[in-house]
Amino acid sequence: MTVVSQVILKADDQLRYPSSGELLSITEFFQTGEQRIRIAETLTESEQKIVEQASRELWKQRPDYIAPGGNAYGQKQRAQCLRDYNWYLRLVTYAILAGDTEQIETIGLVGAREMYNSLGVPMLGMSLAMGCLKAASLPLLSTADAEAAGPYFDYLIQGLSSAV
Repeated sequence: MTVVSQVILKADDQLRYPSSGELLSITEFFQTGEQRIRIAETLTESEQKIVEQASRELWKQRPDYIAPGGNAYGQKQRAQCLRDYNWYLRLVTYAILAGDTEQIETIGLVGAREMYNSLGVPMLGMSLAMGCLKAASLPLLSTADAEAAGPYFDYLIQGLSSAV
Protein backbone atom coordinates (compact mmCIF):
# COMPACT_ATOMS: atom_id res chain seq x y z
CA MET A 1 0.00 0.00 0.00
CA THR A 2 1.36 3.42 -0.86
CA VAL A 3 1.93 6.21 1.63
CA VAL A 4 -1.04 8.03 0.11
CA SER A 5 -3.36 5.07 0.66
CA GLN A 6 -2.09 4.57 4.20
CA VAL A 7 -2.66 8.21 5.12
CA ILE A 8 -6.15 8.27 3.65
CA LEU A 9 -7.22 5.00 5.27
CA LYS A 10 -5.83 5.98 8.67
CA ALA A 11 -7.48 9.40 8.60
CA ASP A 12 -10.77 7.93 7.41
CA ASP A 13 -10.73 5.24 10.11
CA GLN A 14 -10.34 8.02 12.68
CA LEU A 15 -12.90 10.29 10.96
CA ARG A 16 -10.44 13.16 10.58
CA TYR A 17 -8.48 15.07 8.00
CA PRO A 18 -4.86 14.09 7.36
CA SER A 19 -2.43 15.74 9.79
CA SER A 20 0.32 18.08 8.62
CA GLY A 21 2.86 15.32 9.32
CA GLU A 22 0.91 12.89 7.19
CA LEU A 23 0.67 15.45 4.39
CA LEU A 24 4.44 15.94 4.65
CA SER A 25 4.96 12.19 4.21
CA ILE A 26 2.83 12.33 1.05
CA THR A 27 4.93 15.24 -0.23
CA GLU A 28 8.13 13.26 0.41
CA PHE A 29 6.61 10.25 -1.35
CA PHE A 30 5.89 12.33 -4.44
CA GLN A 31 9.35 13.91 -4.36
CA THR A 32 10.98 10.48 -4.63
CA GLY A 33 8.59 9.28 -7.36
CA GLU A 34 10.96 9.83 -10.27
CA GLN A 35 13.73 8.00 -8.45
CA ARG A 36 11.49 5.03 -7.61
CA ILE A 37 10.35 4.82 -11.24
CA ARG A 38 13.94 5.04 -12.49
CA ILE A 39 15.00 2.21 -10.16
CA ALA A 40 12.06 0.03 -11.23
CA GLU A 41 12.83 0.67 -14.91
CA THR A 42 16.49 -0.27 -14.48
CA LEU A 43 15.66 -3.46 -12.59
CA THR A 44 12.95 -4.39 -15.09
CA GLU A 45 15.14 -3.77 -18.13
CA SER A 46 18.00 -5.73 -16.56
CA GLU A 47 15.93 -8.58 -15.17
CA GLN A 48 17.49 -11.35 -17.26
CA LYS A 49 21.03 -10.16 -16.61
CA ILE A 50 20.35 -9.83 -12.87
CA VAL A 51 18.78 -13.27 -12.54
CA GLU A 52 21.55 -14.96 -14.55
CA GLN A 53 24.31 -13.24 -12.59
CA ALA A 54 22.65 -13.94 -9.24
CA SER A 55 22.16 -17.62 -10.05
CA ARG A 56 25.75 -18.03 -11.27
CA GLU A 57 26.98 -16.51 -8.02
CA LEU A 58 24.73 -18.73 -5.90
CA TRP A 59 25.83 -21.88 -7.75
CA LYS A 60 29.45 -20.79 -7.27
CA GLN A 61 28.91 -20.31 -3.53
CA ARG A 62 26.76 -23.42 -3.14
CA PRO A 63 27.60 -25.95 -5.87
CA ASP A 64 25.83 -28.61 -3.80
CA TYR A 65 22.49 -27.05 -4.79
CA ILE A 66 23.03 -28.02 -8.45
CA ALA A 67 24.87 -31.27 -7.76
CA PRO A 68 22.98 -34.60 -7.89
CA GLY A 69 20.57 -34.62 -4.94
CA GLY A 70 20.57 -30.84 -4.61
CA ASN A 71 17.37 -28.80 -4.72
CA ALA A 72 18.34 -27.21 -8.05
CA TYR A 73 19.69 -30.37 -9.67
CA GLY A 74 18.25 -30.93 -13.12
CA GLN A 75 16.88 -28.62 -15.75
CA LYS A 76 13.36 -28.44 -14.33
CA GLN A 77 14.47 -27.63 -10.78
CA ARG A 78 16.98 -25.06 -11.97
CA ALA A 79 14.33 -23.39 -14.15
CA GLN A 80 12.02 -23.22 -11.12
CA CYS A 81 14.75 -21.50 -9.10
CA LEU A 82 15.29 -18.93 -11.83
CA ARG A 83 11.53 -18.38 -12.03
CA ASP A 84 11.48 -17.67 -8.30
CA TYR A 85 14.42 -15.25 -8.56
CA ASN A 86 12.57 -13.40 -11.29
CA TRP A 87 9.42 -13.33 -9.20
CA TYR A 88 11.22 -11.92 -6.16
CA LEU A 89 12.98 -9.28 -8.25
CA ARG A 90 9.63 -8.23 -9.64
CA LEU A 91 8.22 -8.12 -6.11
CA VAL A 92 11.05 -5.83 -5.00
CA THR A 93 10.24 -3.48 -7.89
CA TYR A 94 6.59 -3.37 -6.77
CA ALA A 95 7.66 -2.42 -3.26
CA ILE A 96 10.05 0.25 -4.53
CA LEU A 97 7.30 1.77 -6.67
CA ALA A 98 4.91 1.79 -3.72
CA GLY A 99 7.58 3.07 -1.36
CA ASP A 100 6.55 0.39 1.11
CA THR A 101 7.56 -3.16 2.04
CA GLU A 102 3.99 -4.37 2.52
CA GLN A 103 4.01 -6.03 -0.92
CA ILE A 104 7.10 -8.01 0.03
CA GLU A 105 5.48 -9.12 3.26
CA THR A 106 2.00 -9.98 2.01
CA ILE A 107 2.88 -11.34 -1.43
CA GLY A 108 6.38 -12.68 -0.94
CA LEU A 109 6.84 -13.81 2.62
CA VAL A 110 3.48 -14.86 4.02
CA GLY A 111 3.01 -18.40 2.80
CA ALA A 112 6.38 -18.59 1.03
CA ARG A 113 8.08 -19.91 4.14
CA GLU A 114 5.57 -22.73 4.47
CA MET A 115 5.71 -23.51 0.76
CA TYR A 116 9.51 -23.68 0.63
CA ASN A 117 9.67 -25.69 3.86
CA SER A 118 7.08 -28.17 2.55
CA LEU A 119 9.08 -28.56 -0.67
CA GLY A 120 12.30 -29.10 1.27
CA VAL A 121 13.88 -25.92 -0.10
CA PRO A 122 16.46 -24.68 2.39
CA MET A 123 15.42 -21.23 3.63
CA LEU A 124 19.05 -20.35 4.22
CA GLY A 125 19.59 -20.99 0.51
CA MET A 126 16.68 -18.72 -0.41
CA SER A 127 18.07 -15.97 1.79
CA LEU A 128 21.51 -16.43 0.22
CA ALA A 129 19.94 -16.38 -3.26
CA MET A 130 18.21 -13.07 -2.51
CA GLY A 131 21.54 -11.68 -1.31
CA CYS A 132 22.98 -12.65 -4.70
CA LEU A 133 20.00 -10.97 -6.39
CA LYS A 134 20.73 -7.79 -4.44
CA ALA A 135 24.44 -7.97 -5.27
CA ALA A 136 23.64 -8.34 -8.98
CA SER A 137 21.09 -5.49 -8.94
CA LEU A 138 22.61 -2.63 -6.99
CA PRO A 139 25.72 -2.06 -9.18
CA LEU A 140 23.36 -1.30 -12.09
CA LEU A 141 22.02 1.72 -10.18
CA SER A 142 23.54 5.05 -9.25
CA THR A 143 24.82 5.34 -5.70
CA ALA A 144 21.72 7.24 -4.56
CA ASP A 145 19.38 4.81 -6.29
CA ALA A 146 21.23 1.81 -4.84
CA GLU A 147 20.92 3.33 -1.37
CA ALA A 148 17.18 3.74 -1.91
CA ALA A 149 16.69 0.22 -3.30
CA GLY A 150 18.94 -1.67 -0.87
CA PRO A 151 16.55 -1.69 2.09
CA TYR A 152 13.85 -3.41 0.05
CA PHE A 153 16.23 -6.25 -0.78
CA ASP A 154 17.34 -6.32 2.86
CA TYR A 155 13.73 -6.62 4.03
CA LEU A 156 13.23 -9.61 1.73
CA ILE A 157 16.50 -11.24 2.78
CA GLN A 158 15.72 -10.76 6.45
CA GLY A 159 12.20 -12.09 6.02
CA LEU A 160 13.43 -15.25 4.36
CA SER A 161 16.33 -15.75 6.76
CA SER A 162 14.08 -15.39 9.81
CA ALA A 163 12.30 -18.56 8.70
CA VAL A 164 15.49 -20.60 9.07
